[in-house]
Amino acid sequence: MMPTTRALRAGRRTALLLALVLSAPIAAQSVTIEALLPNTVVLKVDGERKTLRVGDNFRGIVLISADSSAAVLEINGERQRLGLNRNVTTNYVAPERRQLDIPRNERMQYITSAEINGRSVRVIVDTGANVVAMNASQATALGIDYRAGVAGNMETASDVVAAWSVNLQSVAVGGIRIENVRASVTEGKFPATILLGMSYLQHVELREADGVLSLSRAW
Repeated sequence: MMPTTRALRAGRRTALLLALVLSAPIAAQSVTIEALLPNTVVLKVDGERKTLRVGDNFRGIVLISADSSAAVLEINGERQRLGLNRNVTTNYVAPERRQLDIPRNERMQYITSAEINGRSVRVIVDTGANVVAMNASQATALGIDYRAGVAGNMETASDVVAAWSVNLQSVAVGGIRIENVRASVTEGKFPATILLGMSYLQHVELREADGVLSLSRAW
């Protein structure tokens, strides 16, 4: 018996609905960032490892941007910025934003507490310094074997002194922790206070208003 026109139409509708169900993206339940590269991220999605480049879409996850510190992902239409080994589920939670406000002192300096390699120190926020900078005595007090770094010279206001380029395990200010931060260690007493330079500051947002400098970052 030949199928009727009504039966054929019903069959087509059923096939179409089935095709739509099969082609619909399956929402990921758990997403973890395992590696970060410029414009590239390695994710573990529900236990499956996947490499995405900017613009790639995998199971409802789109990579918007990525650098060595964090990636911006669009997950089921919601955008958020995630750091290395940060896990997110489909129950979207806005990323935490940490902020530290530093008032300017009478010498027009922004001085605050920081942790370098887990040890507490005082630092001056200095956007004119390319890297975190300290003198040899300060480095020794922090347990840094600076002479194992790359040797060179640095020009100060009054002299040219020996200097070493090193990588710090971590620098944290106001709870904003950055790992593997480049630093310079100079022979002598300069700088008297450790300078928090751009090798750290490039990873945070800086805003200055009414004599208060704000450092912030979303996690």
